[in-house]
Amino acid sequence: MQNTFSVAARLERLPISRFHRRFIALVSLGEWFDMYDLFMVAYLGAAWQHSGFLSLHQFSQLIAAGFLGMFIGTISFGIGSDHMGRRSAFIVMLLIYSAFTLLGALAPSAAWLTVARFFAGIGIGAEIVVIDTYVSEMTPSHARGRFVAITQVAGFTAVPTVALLARILVPTHFLISGWRWVMVFGAAGALLAWYLRLSLPESPRWLESMNRIAEAEKIVETLEDELNASKIQTQPTKSISPDSLSAAASTGRRLRLIQLGELWNRRYRKRTLMLVMFQALQTLGFYGFANWAPTFLLKRGIGLLHSLDYSLLIALIAPVGPLIASFTADRLERKWTILGLALSIAASGLGFALWRSPVMIVASGALVTLCTNWFSAVFHSYQSELFPTRIRATGVGFTYSWSRLSAALSAFLIAAVLRHGVTPVFAVLAAAMVGVAVVIAFGPETNRKSLEELSP
Repeated sequence: MQNTFSVAARLERLPISRFHRRFIALVSLGEWFDMYDLFMVAYLGAAWQHSGFLSLHQFSQLIAAGFLGMFIGTISFGIGSDHMGRRSAFIVMLLIYSAFTLLGALAPSAAWLTVARFFAGIGIGAEIVVIDTYVSEMTPSHARGRFVAITQVAGFTAVPTVALLARILVPTHFLISGWRWVMVFGAAGALLAWYLRLSLPESPRWLESMNRIAEAEKIVETLEDELNASKIQTQPTKSISPDSLSAAASTGRRLRLIQLGELWNRRYRKRTLMLVMFQALQTLGFYGFANWAPTFLLKRGIGLLHSLDYSLLIALIAPVGPLIASFTADRLERKWTILGLALSIAASGLGFALWRSPVMIVASGALVTLCTNWFSAVFHSYQSELFPTRIRATGVGFTYSWSRLSAALSAFLIAAVLRHGVTPVFAVLAAAMVGVAVVIAFGPETNRKSLEELSP
């Protein structure tokens, strides 16, 4: 029997194996449907407005409703996964999303669709939060950034997929309107992902933090036995400070008493405040483009089908940013990468607003997409490193929830500014990303450090 404090160190010394690859593949399914959902609304939004099913104001309400649901989901399931476990949260979330996305596909009115989007948002809202937490806890520090980036690479392949489906299906009508089939596909696929995920283990680090030591060690022993059977050598055990281990050991007795207050103690309040400001601002740059790009093209006088064509071409670049991150996340310090990409998003976004030729519209849109998705892959790894296991999902969930709330409010802001043209919208988005660059400069450096070293 290993000692009580050995689980984290034993996970750190595991070499990358078939288990890690299978684990990442299954976890990435949820990331895929989160991205599918986000960009589905963007591509269908132009079709809804063009057909008269939704007005611009109703579209902004629908976006806001979805993000408000995500805000609630992030709080309830993100923070809740510190109490119920990472695996249990996964199981419940995708079922909720699948059910209400299917109801949305059957919506007879804008009001019905908006309500369905709200509840689907609750289901999908904490998906990325729990993924970031789960992956960080299950992978060794030397590969943590790369694995989080890989989940994003897989997730962003959903973008060209949903763009292509929208381009093919929106102009058609087979039993039901084409846009409804796009939603049905998302609901059915999420249900399949839910089934496949049932085989995932619980996070040993989380189990240890709950003093469920025997369960945690059983999972780690299974992984070690798999490696021994494959004759793969483990790495030398990495030393983890006694203070870090003592904190983890005491967590199980204290977890149910821990509330958001611990995020504001002397050790973590600077990180918490930095991430709250970061999340509130980055939403404008990321979701401002992701949710609205086809609508921006439509408002510039480009027809629906051409808008979908341009959006499809731009979407093809979506997985490239996270792919770059998968090779660089553990080599380039994440904090400074985020800062540089925030400024790049601001500059390329202004280019998208100003160019008029089709080639330059697609090129600048592709550059925005490259930068935003690379940015996303890096900051999702970064945010999960800044809190200890006992409150990791609470910390990430609380701070990330501000991005969902900000996105809900920004839907109305963008709709209001859009009445004055596309360029003023991108001026607002650029200002927000400059703010992101300033805020992230106050964060700590995290590369190649164990979670216990970063957050005892």
